[in-house]
Amino acid sequence: MEPTKTPGIARPPSGRYKGKVKILVLVAFLILAFVSVRYTSYNEYLSVQALQELLDRTGFWAPLLFILFYTAGVCLFVPGSVLTGIGAAIFGPYLGFLYVYLGAMVGSVLSFFIARTLGRDFASSIAGERLKKYDRAIEQNGFSTVLYLRLIYFPFTPMNFGMGITGVRFIDYFLGTAIGIFTGTFVLTFLIGSLKEVWISGDWTGLFSMKILISLLLLLFSFLIPKLAKKLRGE
Repeated sequence: MEPTKTPGIARPPSGRYKGKVKILVLVAFLILAFVSVRYTSYNEYLSVQALQELLDRTGFWAPLLFILFYTAGVCLFVPGSVLTGIGAAIFGPYLGFLYVYLGAMVGSVLSFFIARTLGRDFASSIAGERLKKYDRAIEQNGFSTVLYLRLIYFPFTPMNFGMGITGVRFIDYFLGTAIGIFTGTFVLTFLIGSLKEVWISGDWTGLFSMKILISLLLLLFSFLIPKLAKKLRGE
């Protein structure tokens, strides 16, 4: 004898329904990120002087606080160049690079997992055959795709979230990002940090020092990297 079906009992939510709920949460997060940067105290510290004063009060924990500040900035869509410039101006060319790089990596990983957790299911459920084809291609060539996009300076935070909703493997995303942002991050922090040292010394002849010259040459080289990457990719 078949069991009697009880009317009115809701079925468990389907995978697609869960995906819709998650994407709504992701959209809400992105809106909250926009509001947070513009209308909360975070925005007040997006300057060298304000953040420097805050970090000075934390003493030994200043590097960790800056890394967390950078990580939050990445997830809140603050331009990476702004965060990098502030870090270089505060900590100098070498420590600045270390802390900026760590903050950028942690931020990129966190934003990737936010998008992967909240957006991947929905993206998979609505993808047509053409999008699925591209998704499979990214999954199969994840490392080279991520590395290429990082080298041509594809917008940092949008790419973090965008890659999260694709099928790219995390290890490919992580390694492609770690290698791809290394040169650009070092060049920018080294140049700004070196200029900061000249400013503090008050000796403007330092602008013609070998260190500044190397910084400018590295900057010029960094502009050539995207062209080289595109050429190699095309070939």
